[in-house]
Amino acid sequence: MALSKNLSRLSGYRPAASDPDDPALVLAMPLVLRIEKTQVPDRQSLLTAAARATVLACLDPRADTGGEWASAFDVWCDGRIRKIARRARGAAWQTAQEVPGVTVDVGGAQARAFVPAPVGAVDRRIAKLQIEGTDVPGDLERQPPEGGMCLWVAPDLPMTVGKLAAQVSHASMLGAGLLTVQEVAGWYDAGCPLVIRQADPARWHDLLAAEAAGTAVAVRDAGYTEVAPGSCTVIAAVCR
Repeated sequence: MALSKNLSRLSGYRPAASDPDDPALVLAMPLVLRIEKTQVPDRQSLLTAAARATVLACLDPRADTGGEWASAFDVWCDGRIRKIARRARGAAWQTAQEVPGVTVDVGGAQARAFVPAPVGAVDRRIAKLQIEGTDVPGDLERQPPEGGMCLWVAPDLPMTVGKLAAQVSHASMLGAGLLTVQEVAGWYDAGCPLVIRQADPARWHDLLAAEAAGTAVAVRDAGYTEVAPGSCTVIAAVCR
């Protein structure tokens, strides 16, 4: 499948210097995490679902040239690729499936990434969902994978699942730029498999060096919520 436009949009991303004066016009990708009262997903699976859903939406043919999502993704990637995570359960989760986007299930943990839109014009079926209460239990694995895309979370930087879902989702997008067009096509066809791992300080030091060498890519947060501006939250790397 043709992914050249989608991939160039991600690999060439540079955040805009400023936001629109009207906060309602700020563009963001809504992310919805399924968190049922009686069946709470584990942290690692839920974050993996969110990261995969996001990059699958970005690489979807509907987001490519001439596709119905193309203009929305073009405008979003020309600004700051913000995301807002919300939670849903029961009927609200089912209703959210009616809004254009991509859902991923990882071991029963589900997340859906939607087409970016101005925060003041988000579909009411999404806007009514809670932003608070996205935290779920569980620890991230630390053992590096044998191969493939890995999103490493910064040590000593506590974040709620909602915040971290946005960070790993950003990393999954930027990580696609580490692959060739041919590699991305195969990765997309396989469902964009990736793993999320918790870095220790020593590994983080090595990852920052890899980023400086151009073999890894880091997410640096604008600092609007939870972390200080410029905080390096996640680093994407490809284990070959």
